[in-house]
Amino acid sequence: MKLSLHSTLLTDLYELTMLQAYFDACMNDTASFELFVRALPMQRNFLMAAGLEQVLDYLEHVRFTADELSSLSKTGRFSTPFLRSLEHLRFTGDVDAMREGTVFFPDEPILRITAPMREAQFVESRVMNVAHFETVVASKAARCVLAAPDKLLVDFGLRRAHGAEAAWLSARACYLAGFSGTATLAAGLAFDIPAYGTMAHSYVQAHADEALAFERFARSQPTNATLLIDTYDTEAAARKVVALASRLARDGIAVHGVRLDSGDLGEHARHVRHILDEGGLTAVTIFASGNLDEYRLRQLVAEQAPIDGFGIGTRMTTSADAPYLDCAYKLVEYAGEPRRKRSEGKATWPARKAVYRLAGRNGVMAGDWITLAHERRDGEPLLEPVMRAGKRCAEPATLQAAREHARRQLRALPPAQRSLDVDEPYPVAVSDGLRELARRLDERPAH
Repeated sequence: MKLSLHSTLLTDLYELTMLQAYFDACMNDTASFELFVRALPMQRNFLMAAGLEQVLDYLEHVRFTADELSSLSKTGRFSTPFLRSLEHLRFTGDVDAMREGTVFFPDEPILRITAPMREAQFVESRVMNVAHFETVVASKAARCVLAAPDKLLVDFGLRRAHGAEAAWLSARACYLAGFSGTATLAAGLAFDIPAYGTMAHSYVQAHADEALAFERFARSQPTNATLLIDTYDTEAAARKVVALASRLARDGIAVHGVRLDSGDLGEHARHVRHILDEGGLTAVTIFASGNLDEYRLRQLVAEQAPIDGFGIGTRMTTSADAPYLDCAYKLVEYAGEPRRKRSEGKATWPARKAVYRLAGRNGVMAGDWITLAHERRDGEPLLEPVMRAGKRCAEPATLQAAREHARRQLRALPPAQRSLDVDEPYPVAVSDGLRELARRLDERPAH
């Protein structure tokens, strides 16, 4: 059979082998699983939750087609009664989660699924896949936003992304975290993200004359022409833009911007800005791209390079310095009893939990508490109900609303977490009640 990204079989085999074993043992009591990150990457002061909308959409549409069940039958691994039971599998559980765009820290559950065991277990792989990837990219993008505030930031990641879905969801995660738009057209249209585009070096090379290439492109795109000027001699090309602008102006066409994509971007920008201003083109913007990340942005901003916007691709969409998170989706409660994993180096906190955030002066984040779900603390509860009995608790949140929430979150970060350097950890405390429960479970003999 031909499978797609929407196939329910896009999962790990062990999800189904466990479901067969649960089926054989008639085990399907209510289970709670929580998704969290064990530790921050060495290059991160915080993470930003993303991907919840895609998780909920997936949960709403979990079901096996006849072709999928036929394919499972042919493996010889599963019994006919079990496969027949999957015909009616739907997600009927509850989901509590942090809002997309929320800043979070190690051991804090960003999502909890409570459902009959086979539902809660089966969705593990795809839920982790979506939430992990978008969180990785949003966390990287948020750092770029902090490094270059008030600059135009555009996702340029499609061609270096690890697959089509990665490019699509990366554009969404970047915009959620505060980017201005994307060059990936499908993502722009699907998520209502502003789309940006300029030209490639090949367009200039295809013309015998660079100035002619600029003119034809400007006349073809009269309302938003950004010209790539570093194919040959960057400063000479800037002078050609000045000469061209007066001719275009007679026809009511204005050059919107110029783009730099190679060399010393700061130095080139200073020379180009001088040429443009001297030629009367003070309104023409300078846009730069080429292996950029938050560290390079910080450097260019510190140098006061006259660059108005940046296209950020390879290092962004792959989160090059921290491409994965040590995240886990672990059972914390089954059949009304708390569960705790005690594996060396991978122990988990038991039971369903809550996360509360304290605010200090001027709304700056002052510390978090991880507590048992029934405990109450001062501060803002970060986990909120988003799905009950398989149905959403409210209309899907808009990406624009998530983006605004992310903006407020970044503004509330303490100075140490706003920095790109990792010096001072954010304070996260575990309640006495949760510690005591873990101690009691540890004292029980292993069965």
